[in-house]
Parts: sequence; C-alpha cells; structure tokens
Amino acid sequence: MRSLPLPLALTARLSPVVVLAAAGWALSSGPFAATPAAEDQATQKSGDESPTAPATTAVSKTYAAAPAPCGSLGSKSIKALVPGAKTAGKEIPSTDSKLRRTCSWNALKGYDYRWLDVSFEITKSDEAAQKSYKERVADRSGGGEVPGIGDSGYSVVNLSTEDKQQTREGLVLVRVSNALVSVTYSGSDFESKKAPDTDEINKGAIKAAREAVAALEDGQKG
Repeated sequence: MRSLPLPLALTARLSPVVVLAAAGWALSSGPFAATPAAEDQATQKSGDESPTAPATTAVSKTYAAAPAPCGSLGSKSIKALVPGAKTAGKEIPSTDSKLRRTCSWNALKGYDYRWLDVSFEITKSDEAAQKSYKERVADRSGGGEVPGIGDSGYSVVNLSTEDKQQTREGLVLVRVSNALVSVTYSGSDFESKKAPDTDEINKGAIKAAREAVAALEDGQKG
C-alpha cells in the first residue's frame, strides 16, 4: 500500500502527548463559608443549653483521590476502540496526580487512526463538581444526556476538516458525586479522507465512559 502523509493537525496528535496535560479539568477553588457559633439566647432554659457549634462545617466527599486512569479500561475494550494501540496506555503528567489523572491510547492501523483519552478529576465537593459539570456542558452545546451513568452524563460529537481530511471527535462527561469523568474519542480514515460515522464514535466514547465510571466506583473511596 502507498504511504500517505498525515495532515498537520493529526501529525501533531501523534507526537508526545505531554502537551495535553494543560487540558486537564480546572478545579473549583475558594474556602467554604464558616458556620458561625450559636448565639446565646436570653430566653433559653438552662436545661436546653448545648455546646457552642463548631466554627466550620466539614464537607462530605465520596472520592478523595483519582484512580489510575490507564487501568480503568479492559484490554478487550481498548483493542476494539483503538486497534493496534498498546493496552497499557500512556499516562499524561499532571500538576496534581492525586486530583487529576489522564491516560491516552492512540494508534494508526493501516489508514485508520483512533485516539482515546480517559480523565478523572476529583473536586472539593458534590456542589463544586456539579458546577464544573454544568459549565463544561454549556461550553460543548449540541449534544444530549446519557442516561444511566453516574449522577449526570452528557455526550456530544463534532466533525472537523483540515486539509480535506475529516476527523470526528466524541466527548462524554460524567459527574459521580464529587468526581468528574471525561472521555474523548476521535477517528479518521487517511485513505478515504472521511471520518467514522457519528454513531460509531458516540457509542465508543460512551462505552469507555461506562467502564471508567465503574472503575471509579469500584476503587478506593474517601
């Protein structure tokens, strides 16, 4: 078979993936408001008096740390979604591996190219995760809800073209308590210049997201 040159954008994707570390999810920050101590009431009976309330209220967190992302998918799924890729994957360096971790798989088999990212982000609370989830969904409008996955699930698929080469990319975002799970799955055919069908990319991304969520839920909880 003749060798075809890769489009510039996709050639860059086949380069080391360290640059993707900057694309990690941004965590919500800021201290939680303190709970003021209870004031003494003049009319309170001495028998009803209770100790002063604590200055702060502890925030309940289900997940304390991000799981190992490269172990979140089974080898059978990786081989099906990214033919020719090493099942071990490649973890992308993170500024805080306890809270944010991402693994990537990519391969070019013949003329078919596939790329898969699975990311975990642990936020400070359910409320912080919910806020981040809503903001991310608003930024990637045009998709739809994914039922039966986590507390909230959303998927969207987009088609892009560069140098007459099509690439179709699917994104699935899931909130599970105070954790966010993100899956990006894309593909191209360098011979036909076409991209895989929307259904193929969408179903592949959702399949990976379901496995990643299961790995999170089965892992260590805080």
